[in-house]
Amino acid sequence: MSLNRNEKAAVVADVGLQVARSQTLALAEYRGLTVAHLDSLRRQARDKGVYLHVLKNTLARRAVAGTPFEVAQETMVGPLIYGFSEDAVAAANAGASIVRIGWQIDATLPGHNMLVELDGWQARDGRIGASRAWRPACSFVDDTAAVLIDLIERPQPGVVPIDSNAAEGHSFEAIVRALQCRYARWHWQIAPNDDYRHDQRQIGGEQRVPGLSARLELGQ
Repeated sequence: MSLNRNEKAAVVADVGLQVARSQTLALAEYRGLTVAHLDSLRRQARDKGVYLHVLKNTLARRAVAGTPFEVAQETMVGPLIYGFSEDAVAAANAGASIVRIGWQIDATLPGHNMLVELDGWQARDGRIGASRAWRPACSFVDDTAAVLIDLIERPQPGVVPIDSNAAEGHSFEAIVRALQCRYARWHWQIAPNDDYRHDQRQIGGEQRVPGLSARLELGQ
């Protein structure tokens, strides 16, 4: 349900008070989480002194304008849940689950999505530069969402990496070609190169998600 002007002003004022008191701000996509999962996450956050709220990004941008958190405005895209904490130490305490994810893959969803980004590269440049020397961290959105839901239900303290390429180590070029076949992107003009040499994989990231070869036709 859309808010009227007064209701929007009230939301901005309420969030603004939280912003003024907070030392930390965390943003996370909540795609794939049910209302029950979000309620559980809010309860856990409240116990740790964290204010957690699903906000319209336009209102969040207004609330942080002119504050130290203004630098985060450009990242306020997609369905986000916002977490504010007055205590930076409590927000990052040893009992927290810190999830590290790579590039996400999905056929339609916007945001940090490899497939949509590649479509954009093709439309913009008429080609897709694909490095043979880059091994990116990546996973499918629904696999990532399943891990996040599991962590809500059964929290695991510490860093939790999620990376379907961690063990298999496919190059970016190989992944792009496999996505082209899987999603029939025959209009893609793939231009292999060795320009970007980087192994971005997250060690241990394969422990909670299936490897890319479970979803894509990839050679070892």
